[in-house]
Amino acid sequence: MFSPQAQAILTRLEQAGYQAFAVGGCVRDTLLGRTPGDWDITTSALPEQVMALFDAVPTGIAHGTVTVRLEGRGFEVTTFRGDGPYLDGRHPSGVVFTRHLEEDLARRDFTVNAMAMDLRGRITDPFGGREDLQRRLLRCVGDPERRLQEDALRILRALRFAAVLGFSVEPETAAALVHQAHRLDLIAPERVSHELQRLLTGAYVGPVLRQFAPVLAAVLPEIRPLMGFEQHSPHHRYDVWEHTVRSVETIAPQPVLRWTMLLHDVAKPQCFTLDEQGKGHFYGHDAQGAAMAEEILRRLRLPRRDTERIVLLIREHMRQIAPTEKSVGRALHRLGPEALGQLLAVQRADRLATGTGDTELLDQLQTLLEKLLAEERCFTLRQLAVNGRELMALGLAGPAVGRMLQQLLAQVLDGTLPNDHAALLDAAQRSLEEQENP
Repeated sequence: MFSPQAQAILTRLEQAGYQAFAVGGCVRDTLLGRTPGDWDITTSALPEQVMALFDAVPTGIAHGTVTVRLEGRGFEVTTFRGDGPYLDGRHPSGVVFTRHLEEDLARRDFTVNAMAMDLRGRITDPFGGREDLQRRLLRCVGDPERRLQEDALRILRALRFAAVLGFSVEPETAAALVHQAHRLDLIAPERVSHELQRLLTGAYVGPVLRQFAPVLAAVLPEIRPLMGFEQHSPHHRYDVWEHTVRSVETIAPQPVLRWTMLLHDVAKPQCFTLDEQGKGHFYGHDAQGAAMAEEILRRLRLPRRDTERIVLLIREHMRQIAPTEKSVGRALHRLGPEALGQLLAVQRADRLATGTGDTELLDQLQTLLEKLLAEERCFTLRQLAVNGRELMALGLAGPAVGRMLQQLLAQVLDGTLPNDHAALLDAAQRSLEEQENP
Protein backbone atom coordinates (compact mmCIF):
# COMPACT_ATOMS: atom_id res chain seq x y z
CA MET A 1 0.00 0.00 0.00
CA PHE A 2 2.66 2.52 1.06
CA SER A 3 6.05 2.97 -0.49
CA PRO A 4 8.70 1.37 1.77
CA GLN A 5 10.15 4.79 2.62
CA ALA A 6 6.77 6.33 3.48
CA GLN A 7 5.94 3.32 5.62
CA ALA A 8 9.26 3.67 7.45
CA ILE A 9 8.62 7.35 8.20
CA LEU A 10 5.08 6.71 9.46
CA THR A 11 6.28 3.80 11.59
CA ARG A 12 9.05 5.77 13.23
CA LEU A 13 6.77 8.71 14.01
CA GLU A 14 4.19 6.41 15.59
CA GLN A 15 6.84 4.56 17.59
CA ALA A 16 7.99 7.93 18.93
CA GLY A 17 4.47 8.57 20.21
CA TYR A 18 3.17 10.90 17.49
CA GLN A 19 0.18 10.65 15.20
CA ALA A 20 1.20 10.28 11.56
CA PHE A 21 -0.74 9.91 8.32
CA ALA A 22 -0.24 9.92 4.57
CA VAL A 23 -2.33 12.81 3.30
CA GLY A 24 -3.64 14.47 0.18
CA GLY A 25 -2.95 13.34 -3.35
CA CYS A 26 -1.18 10.12 -2.42
CA VAL A 27 -4.26 8.93 -0.56
CA ARG A 28 -6.51 9.94 -3.44
CA ASP A 29 -4.33 8.11 -5.97
CA THR A 30 -4.09 5.01 -3.78
CA LEU A 31 -7.88 4.79 -3.52
CA LEU A 32 -8.09 5.23 -7.30
CA GLY A 33 -5.69 2.33 -7.81
CA ARG A 34 -2.98 4.64 -9.14
CA THR A 35 0.64 4.64 -7.98
CA PRO A 36 1.31 7.91 -6.12
CA GLY A 37 4.15 10.00 -7.48
CA ASP A 38 4.86 11.50 -4.06
CA TRP A 39 4.00 10.62 -0.48
CA ASP A 40 3.15 13.60 1.72
CA ILE A 41 2.92 13.01 5.44
CA THR A 42 1.19 14.98 8.16
CA THR A 43 1.90 14.50 11.84
CA SER A 44 1.24 15.82 15.31
CA ALA A 45 5.01 16.13 15.81
CA LEU A 46 6.44 19.64 15.65
CA PRO A 47 9.08 20.36 13.00
CA GLU A 48 11.95 20.24 15.47
CA GLN A 49 10.67 16.90 16.78
CA VAL A 50 10.59 15.48 13.25
CA MET A 51 14.14 16.72 12.63
CA ALA A 52 15.29 15.02 15.81
CA LEU A 53 14.06 11.69 14.45
CA PHE A 54 15.28 11.86 10.85
CA ASP A 55 17.89 13.19 8.50
CA ALA A 56 15.78 16.18 7.49
CA VAL A 57 16.08 19.74 6.18
CA PRO A 58 13.73 22.62 7.08
CA THR A 59 12.45 23.31 3.56
CA GLY A 60 9.28 25.08 4.72
CA ILE A 61 9.81 25.50 8.42
CA ALA A 62 7.62 28.64 8.62
CA HIS A 63 4.69 26.51 7.49
CA GLY A 64 5.62 23.46 9.53
CA THR A 65 7.24 21.48 6.70
CA VAL A 66 10.53 19.62 6.76
CA THR A 67 11.86 17.29 4.07
CA VAL A 68 12.95 13.89 5.32
CA ARG A 69 15.72 12.29 3.28
CA LEU A 70 15.45 8.56 2.99
CA GLU A 71 17.19 6.28 0.50
CA GLY A 72 17.96 9.15 -1.83
CA ARG A 73 14.42 10.53 -1.89
CA GLY A 74 12.79 13.48 -0.19
CA PHE A 75 9.48 13.23 1.68
CA GLU A 76 7.62 16.29 2.94
CA VAL A 77 6.49 15.93 6.54
CA THR A 78 4.22 18.70 7.81
CA THR A 79 2.85 19.35 11.29
CA PHE A 80 -0.95 19.47 11.70
CA ARG A 81 -1.80 23.12 11.13
CA GLY A 82 -4.38 25.73 10.41
CA ASP A 83 -3.69 28.54 7.95
CA GLY A 84 -3.80 32.24 8.69
CA PRO A 85 -5.28 34.82 6.27
CA TYR A 86 -4.21 34.58 2.60
CA LEU A 87 -3.24 38.22 2.11
CA ASP A 88 -1.60 37.79 -1.32
CA GLY A 89 -4.17 35.44 -2.81
CA ARG A 90 -1.62 32.65 -2.93
CA HIS A 91 0.05 31.92 0.44
CA PRO A 92 -1.16 32.04 4.05
CA SER A 93 0.33 34.90 6.06
CA GLY A 94 1.12 32.41 8.81
CA VAL A 95 0.14 29.07 10.31
CA VAL A 96 -1.03 27.83 13.68
CA PHE A 97 -0.02 24.33 14.71
CA THR A 98 -2.81 22.14 16.02
CA ARG A 99 -3.15 18.77 17.69
CA HIS A 100 -6.16 17.77 15.57
CA LEU A 101 -5.93 16.10 12.18
CA GLU A 102 -9.42 17.28 11.18
CA GLU A 103 -8.36 20.93 11.51
CA ASP A 104 -5.46 20.25 9.17
CA LEU A 105 -7.70 18.56 6.60
CA ALA A 106 -10.18 21.46 6.77
CA ARG A 107 -7.65 23.86 5.20
CA ARG A 108 -7.16 21.75 2.06
CA ASP A 109 -8.49 22.55 -1.41
CA PHE A 110 -10.78 19.73 -2.56
CA THR A 111 -12.53 16.96 -0.70
CA VAL A 112 -10.70 14.24 -2.64
CA ASN A 113 -7.44 15.77 -1.40
CA ALA A 114 -8.65 16.15 2.18
CA MET A 115 -8.30 12.54 3.28
CA ALA A 116 -5.63 10.96 5.46
CA MET A 117 -4.59 7.32 5.83
CA ASP A 118 -2.72 5.68 8.70
CA LEU A 119 -0.34 2.72 8.64
CA ARG A 120 -3.21 0.28 8.93
CA GLY A 121 -5.00 1.73 5.91
CA ARG A 122 -7.72 3.44 7.95
CA ILE A 123 -9.08 6.54 6.21
CA THR A 124 -9.94 9.79 7.96
CA ASP A 125 -12.44 11.59 5.71
CA PRO A 126 -14.42 14.36 7.43
CA PHE A 127 -15.61 16.06 4.22
CA GLY A 128 -16.91 13.17 2.09
CA GLY A 129 -13.89 12.88 -0.14
CA ARG A 130 -14.20 9.13 -0.53
CA GLU A 131 -17.78 9.41 -1.73
CA ASP A 132 -16.80 12.21 -4.14
CA LEU A 133 -13.99 9.99 -5.39
CA GLN A 134 -16.47 7.23 -6.15
CA ARG A 135 -18.72 9.74 -7.91
CA ARG A 136 -15.67 11.14 -9.73
CA LEU A 137 -16.62 14.59 -8.49
CA LEU A 138 -14.38 17.54 -7.70
CA ARG A 139 -15.70 19.70 -4.87
CA CYS A 140 -14.08 22.37 -2.74
CA VAL A 141 -13.73 21.85 0.99
CA GLY A 142 -16.15 24.31 2.57
CA ASP A 143 -17.25 27.45 0.70
CA PRO A 144 -15.85 27.35 -2.87
CA GLU A 145 -15.65 31.13 -3.24
CA ARG A 146 -13.62 31.49 -0.06
CA ARG A 147 -11.41 28.50 -0.86
CA LEU A 148 -10.49 29.89 -4.29
CA GLN A 149 -10.02 33.43 -2.95
CA GLU A 150 -7.44 32.07 -0.53
CA ASP A 151 -5.25 30.63 -3.27
CA ALA A 152 -6.02 31.41 -6.92
CA LEU A 153 -3.78 28.58 -8.11
CA ARG A 154 -6.51 26.22 -6.92
CA ILE A 155 -8.57 27.37 -9.92
CA LEU A 156 -6.10 25.88 -12.37
CA ARG A 157 -5.47 22.88 -10.12
CA ALA A 158 -9.19 22.10 -10.32
CA LEU A 159 -9.12 22.17 -14.11
CA ARG A 160 -5.96 20.09 -14.18
CA PHE A 161 -7.46 17.43 -11.87
CA ALA A 162 -10.58 17.31 -14.04
CA ALA A 163 -8.52 16.92 -17.22
CA VAL A 164 -6.17 14.27 -15.80
CA LEU A 165 -8.64 12.24 -13.72
CA GLY A 166 -11.78 12.71 -15.79
CA PHE A 167 -13.74 14.15 -12.87
CA SER A 168 -16.74 16.43 -13.25
CA VAL A 169 -16.83 19.61 -11.17
CA GLU A 170 -19.57 20.08 -8.59
CA PRO A 171 -21.87 22.96 -9.74
CA GLU A 172 -21.10 25.43 -6.92
CA THR A 173 -17.38 24.80 -7.31
CA ALA A 174 -17.69 25.18 -11.11
CA ALA A 175 -19.47 28.51 -10.72
CA ALA A 176 -16.80 29.71 -8.30
CA LEU A 177 -14.03 28.75 -10.75
CA VAL A 178 -15.56 31.07 -13.34
CA HIS A 179 -16.37 33.83 -10.85
CA GLN A 180 -12.87 33.86 -9.37
CA ALA A 181 -10.95 33.42 -12.64
CA HIS A 182 -9.85 37.07 -12.65
CA ARG A 183 -7.67 36.30 -9.63
CA LEU A 184 -5.37 34.21 -11.79
CA ASP A 185 -3.39 37.35 -12.54
CA LEU A 186 -1.97 36.91 -9.02
CA ILE A 187 -0.20 33.70 -10.07
CA ALA A 188 3.37 33.64 -11.36
CA PRO A 189 3.59 32.80 -15.10
CA GLU A 190 5.72 29.73 -14.42
CA ARG A 191 3.03 28.23 -12.17
CA VAL A 192 0.32 29.06 -14.69
CA SER A 193 2.18 27.38 -17.55
CA HIS A 194 3.00 24.35 -15.37
CA GLU A 195 -0.66 23.76 -14.56
CA LEU A 196 -1.81 24.49 -18.12
CA GLN A 197 0.66 22.00 -19.53
CA ARG A 198 -0.49 19.24 -17.19
CA LEU A 199 -4.09 20.12 -18.05
CA LEU A 200 -3.39 20.04 -21.80
CA THR A 201 -1.78 16.62 -21.63
CA GLY A 202 -4.63 15.15 -19.61
CA ALA A 203 -6.68 12.32 -21.09
CA TYR A 204 -9.91 14.29 -20.50
CA VAL A 205 -8.74 17.68 -21.72
CA GLY A 206 -11.59 18.19 -24.21
CA PRO A 207 -14.51 18.50 -21.76
CA VAL A 208 -12.46 20.85 -19.58
CA LEU A 209 -11.59 23.14 -22.51
CA ARG A 210 -15.24 23.25 -23.53
CA GLN A 211 -16.76 23.87 -20.10
CA PHE A 212 -14.13 26.20 -18.69
CA ALA A 213 -13.01 28.19 -21.73
CA PRO A 214 -13.78 31.50 -19.95
CA VAL A 215 -11.47 30.47 -17.09
CA LEU A 216 -8.65 29.68 -19.51
CA ALA A 217 -9.25 33.00 -21.24
CA ALA A 218 -8.34 34.75 -17.99
CA VAL A 219 -4.72 33.67 -18.56
CA LEU A 220 -4.91 33.29 -22.35
CA PRO A 221 -7.08 36.23 -23.46
CA GLU A 222 -6.06 35.57 -27.05
CA ILE A 223 -8.34 32.51 -27.19
CA ARG A 224 -11.51 34.38 -26.24
CA PRO A 225 -12.26 35.55 -29.83
CA LEU A 226 -12.12 31.91 -31.02
CA MET A 227 -15.20 30.97 -29.01
CA GLY A 228 -18.24 30.84 -31.26
CA PHE A 229 -16.34 32.27 -34.25
CA GLU A 230 -17.98 30.68 -37.30
CA GLN A 231 -15.66 29.81 -40.16
CA HIS A 232 -18.16 30.00 -43.05
CA SER A 233 -16.30 27.26 -44.87
CA PRO A 234 -17.41 23.97 -46.43
CA HIS A 235 -14.14 22.53 -45.11
CA HIS A 236 -15.02 23.23 -41.46
CA ARG A 237 -18.03 21.85 -39.60
CA TYR A 238 -17.24 23.63 -36.31
CA ASP A 239 -16.48 27.11 -35.04
CA VAL A 240 -12.83 27.96 -34.41
CA TRP A 241 -12.86 27.08 -30.70
CA GLU A 242 -14.61 23.73 -31.13
CA HIS A 243 -12.21 22.90 -33.97
CA THR A 244 -9.30 23.84 -31.68
CA VAL A 245 -10.58 21.65 -28.85
CA ARG A 246 -11.08 18.69 -31.18
CA SER A 247 -7.58 19.08 -32.58
CA VAL A 248 -6.12 19.09 -29.04
CA GLU A 249 -8.09 15.94 -28.20
CA THR A 250 -6.97 14.21 -31.40
CA ILE A 251 -3.21 14.66 -31.20
CA ALA A 252 -0.85 12.66 -28.98
CA PRO A 253 -0.61 13.97 -25.37
CA GLN A 254 2.85 15.46 -25.76
CA PRO A 255 3.31 19.02 -24.44
CA VAL A 256 4.71 20.53 -27.66
CA LEU A 257 1.97 18.98 -29.78
CA ARG A 258 -0.87 19.92 -27.42
CA TRP A 259 0.35 23.53 -27.12
CA THR A 260 0.63 23.69 -30.90
CA MET A 261 -2.96 22.59 -31.43
CA LEU A 262 -4.27 24.92 -28.73
CA LEU A 263 -2.70 27.91 -30.48
CA HIS A 264 -2.51 26.88 -34.15
CA ASP A 265 -5.57 28.92 -35.19
CA VAL A 266 -5.28 31.69 -32.62
CA ALA A 267 -5.00 34.37 -35.35
CA LYS A 268 -8.00 33.25 -37.39
CA PRO A 269 -10.45 35.90 -36.12
CA GLN A 270 -7.95 38.65 -36.96
CA CYS A 271 -7.32 37.25 -40.45
CA PHE A 272 -10.94 36.53 -41.39
CA THR A 273 -12.38 37.76 -44.68
CA LEU A 274 -15.65 36.87 -46.39
CA ASP A 275 -15.75 36.67 -50.18
CA GLU A 276 -18.68 37.56 -52.47
CA GLN A 277 -19.97 34.00 -52.31
CA GLY A 278 -20.10 34.14 -48.50
CA LYS A 279 -17.12 31.85 -48.05
CA GLY A 280 -14.70 32.55 -45.23
CA HIS A 281 -10.94 32.84 -45.68
CA PHE A 282 -8.10 33.18 -43.18
CA TYR A 283 -5.16 34.25 -45.31
CA GLY A 284 -1.92 34.55 -43.34
CA HIS A 285 -3.30 33.13 -40.11
CA ASP A 286 -0.41 30.67 -39.94
CA ALA A 287 2.30 33.35 -39.93
CA GLN A 288 0.35 35.73 -37.69
CA GLY A 289 -0.60 32.86 -35.39
CA ALA A 290 3.06 31.90 -35.02
CA ALA A 291 3.90 35.47 -33.98
CA MET A 292 1.03 35.53 -31.46
CA ALA A 293 2.00 32.11 -30.10
CA GLU A 294 5.58 33.23 -29.58
CA GLU A 295 4.38 36.21 -27.56
CA ILE A 296 2.02 34.04 -25.50
CA LEU A 297 4.58 31.35 -24.74
CA ARG A 298 7.28 33.85 -23.82
CA ARG A 299 4.80 35.52 -21.49
CA LEU A 300 4.15 32.14 -19.87
CA ARG A 301 7.90 31.48 -19.80
CA LEU A 302 7.85 28.10 -21.46
CA PRO A 303 11.30 26.67 -22.17
CA ARG A 304 12.87 28.38 -25.17
CA ARG A 305 13.37 25.14 -27.07
CA ASP A 306 9.69 24.17 -26.71
CA THR A 307 8.60 27.68 -27.68
CA GLU A 308 10.72 27.65 -30.83
CA ARG A 309 9.34 24.27 -31.91
CA ILE A 310 5.71 25.22 -31.23
CA VAL A 311 6.12 28.47 -33.17
CA LEU A 312 7.73 26.57 -36.07
CA LEU A 313 4.90 24.03 -36.22
CA ILE A 314 2.23 26.75 -36.19
CA ARG A 315 4.03 28.69 -38.92
CA GLU A 316 4.31 25.54 -41.04
CA HIS A 317 0.94 23.91 -40.34
CA MET A 318 -0.66 25.07 -43.62
CA ARG A 319 2.31 24.17 -45.82
CA GLN A 320 1.51 21.66 -48.55
CA ILE A 321 4.04 18.88 -49.15
CA ALA A 322 3.71 16.87 -52.34
CA PRO A 323 3.64 13.07 -51.84
CA THR A 324 6.93 12.46 -53.62
CA GLU A 325 10.31 11.35 -52.36
CA LYS A 326 11.85 14.54 -53.70
CA SER A 327 9.36 16.78 -51.85
CA VAL A 328 9.58 14.84 -48.58
CA GLY A 329 13.37 14.82 -48.85
CA ARG A 330 13.42 18.59 -49.18
CA ALA A 331 11.10 18.89 -46.17
CA LEU A 332 13.46 16.65 -44.22
CA HIS A 333 16.36 18.89 -45.18
CA ARG A 334 14.48 22.00 -44.09
CA LEU A 335 12.92 20.73 -40.87
CA GLY A 336 14.74 17.58 -39.77
CA PRO A 337 13.07 14.23 -39.04
CA GLU A 338 11.63 15.06 -35.61
CA ALA A 339 10.02 18.35 -36.62
CA LEU A 340 8.68 16.92 -39.88
CA GLY A 341 7.14 13.98 -38.02
CA GLN A 342 5.52 16.42 -35.59
CA LEU A 343 4.29 18.61 -38.46
CA LEU A 344 2.56 15.65 -40.12
CA ALA A 345 0.93 14.82 -36.76
CA VAL A 346 -0.24 18.44 -36.43
CA GLN A 347 -1.65 18.46 -39.96
CA ARG A 348 -3.41 15.14 -39.33
CA ALA A 349 -5.05 16.41 -36.12
CA ASP A 350 -5.98 19.66 -37.86
CA ARG A 351 -7.56 17.77 -40.74
CA LEU A 352 -9.49 15.34 -38.54
CA ALA A 353 -10.79 18.15 -36.35
CA THR A 354 -12.53 19.85 -39.28
CA GLY A 355 -15.19 17.15 -39.30
CA THR A 356 -14.94 16.99 -43.09
CA GLY A 357 -11.33 16.15 -44.00
CA ASP A 358 -9.59 12.88 -44.81
CA THR A 359 -5.98 11.90 -44.18
CA GLU A 360 -5.13 10.00 -47.37
CA LEU A 361 -2.45 12.49 -48.43
CA LEU A 362 -0.95 12.56 -44.94
CA ASP A 363 -0.89 8.76 -44.87
CA GLN A 364 1.17 8.84 -48.07
CA LEU A 365 3.54 11.44 -46.66
CA GLN A 366 4.01 9.44 -43.46
CA THR A 367 4.81 6.32 -45.49
CA LEU A 368 7.35 8.22 -47.58
CA LEU A 369 8.95 9.74 -44.49
CA GLU A 370 9.34 6.35 -42.85
CA LYS A 371 10.76 4.92 -46.09
CA LEU A 372 13.39 7.65 -46.48
CA LEU A 373 14.43 7.37 -42.85
CA ALA A 374 14.62 3.57 -43.01
CA GLU A 375 16.83 3.83 -46.10
CA GLU A 376 18.99 6.42 -44.32
CA ARG A 377 18.65 8.77 -47.25
CA CYS A 378 20.81 11.88 -47.27
CA PHE A 379 19.00 15.09 -46.33
CA THR A 380 21.67 17.03 -44.41
CA LEU A 381 25.24 18.12 -45.08
CA ARG A 382 26.36 15.82 -42.28
CA GLN A 383 25.04 12.83 -44.23
CA LEU A 384 26.66 13.90 -47.51
CA ALA A 385 29.33 11.41 -48.65
CA VAL A 386 31.93 14.18 -49.11
CA ASN A 387 33.12 16.89 -46.74
CA GLY A 388 34.67 20.30 -46.93
CA ARG A 389 38.25 19.08 -46.55
CA GLU A 390 37.90 16.88 -49.63
CA LEU A 391 36.53 19.79 -51.65
CA MET A 392 39.43 21.98 -50.50
CA ALA A 393 41.78 19.32 -51.86
CA LEU A 394 40.20 19.99 -55.27
CA GLY A 395 41.19 23.63 -55.01
CA LEU A 396 38.10 25.21 -53.49
CA ALA A 397 38.54 27.67 -50.64
CA GLY A 398 36.55 29.92 -48.33
CA PRO A 399 32.79 30.41 -48.93
CA ALA A 400 33.09 28.49 -52.22
CA VAL A 401 33.40 25.26 -50.19
CA GLY A 402 30.05 25.81 -48.49
CA ARG A 403 28.36 26.79 -51.74
CA MET A 404 29.61 23.63 -53.44
CA LEU A 405 28.43 21.44 -50.56
CA GLN A 406 24.96 23.01 -50.76
CA GLN A 407 24.94 22.54 -54.54
CA LEU A 408 25.80 18.86 -54.21
CA LEU A 409 23.22 18.34 -51.47
CA ALA A 410 20.54 19.98 -53.62
CA GLN A 411 21.29 17.53 -56.44
CA VAL A 412 21.16 14.59 -54.05
CA LEU A 413 17.81 15.80 -52.69
CA ASP A 414 16.50 16.20 -56.25
CA GLY A 415 17.61 12.67 -57.09
CA THR A 416 19.85 13.84 -59.94
CA LEU A 417 22.99 12.75 -58.12
CA PRO A 418 23.57 9.71 -55.88
CA ASN A 419 25.02 10.19 -52.42
CA ASP A 420 28.16 8.37 -53.50
CA HIS A 421 31.66 9.55 -52.60
CA ALA A 422 33.17 9.12 -56.05
CA ALA A 423 30.13 10.53 -57.86
CA LEU A 424 30.04 13.62 -55.64
CA LEU A 425 33.74 14.33 -56.06
CA ASP A 426 33.42 13.87 -59.82
CA ALA A 427 30.45 16.26 -59.93
CA ALA A 428 32.35 18.81 -57.85
CA GLN A 429 35.38 18.53 -60.15
CA ARG A 430 33.25 19.03 -63.26
CA SER A 431 31.49 22.02 -61.71
CA LEU A 432 34.82 23.54 -60.79
CA GLU A 433 36.17 23.06 -64.30
CA GLU A 434 33.05 24.65 -65.78
CA GLN A 435 33.51 27.68 -63.53
CA GLU A 436 37.16 28.00 -64.58
CA ASN A 437 36.41 27.46 -68.29
CA PRO A 438 32.97 28.96 -68.89
